[in-house]
Amino acid sequence: QVQLVESGGGLVQAGGSLRLSCAASDSTLKDYAMGWFRQAPGKEREFVAAISWFGASTSYADSVKGRFTISRDKAENMLYLQMNNLNPEDSAVYYCAADSGPHGLTLATIRAVGYWGQGTPVTVSS
Repeated sequence: QVQLVESGGGLVQAGGSLRLSCAASDSTLKDYAMGWFRQAPGKEREFVAAISWFGASTSYADSVKGRFTISRDKAENMLYLQMNNLNPEDSAVYYCAADSGPHGLTLATIRAVGYWGQGTPVTVSS
């Protein structure tokens, strides 16, 4: 059974940085597009960033462009999200996600997600 396990969340002051990690249990996912989504209290889950199956193509929500960077290590089956210049509006539970099939170029919609992690909370204090 495929498992995605996030880590790296926590409490940080506004302007600070965090790096989220996601470990995939199944090496098959190295050929899947992957992404990060987030859900703040009382709000719907939203797209944050995505990376293609080969890792060369990335996409970001407008709210995080220039501050967040998504990357992956296919050899280690890891996905990362470097978050810089955080602000309180970035506070949410962050979820790692994988596409439902191989060789996708992006993963920007919830409907396309085949696998979810359990989430890691990020709290940014002002």
